[in-house]
Amino acid sequence: MLRQIRLPMGRFGRAVGDAMASPGPQVGDDMIVDVALAVLDGARADHLLVRGEDGRCTGLVTRSQMSAHQHGSWYTEETRLRDIVYDRGPFISPAMPVRDAERAMRRRALPASPVIDEDGHALGILVLTP
Repeated sequence: MLRQIRLPMGRFGRAVGDAMASPGPQVGDDMIVDVALAVLDGARADHLLVRGEDGRCTGLVTRSQMSAHQHGSWYTEETRLRDIVYDRGPFISPAMPVRDAERAMRRRALPASPVIDEDGHALGILVLTP
């Protein structure tokens, strides 16, 4: 199981790069939703980072987001991650102060967000506590 750093409210002064956890499992945006759910189960994770063809992070998808789409009338066994709704940014920079990242994530109601480098590749993930 992946270890994620949980950030308590009111932690100021640190940069996101000092507080982020491993990015965890990453999959391509062309992956079929059913397969992505199996990867999520196998990794015992709460989310997957999604990459585009160029390897850059395109977003973060959760089990609940994928499961909600499985029950839609338009869903087929061939539905790919790129075809469903998930958080596609903006993402967090490792140099951003934790308090600013925390505020932005709470404003967007995100429990977790990718931390990316200048080229758009995932470096880690920032997870908030309620």
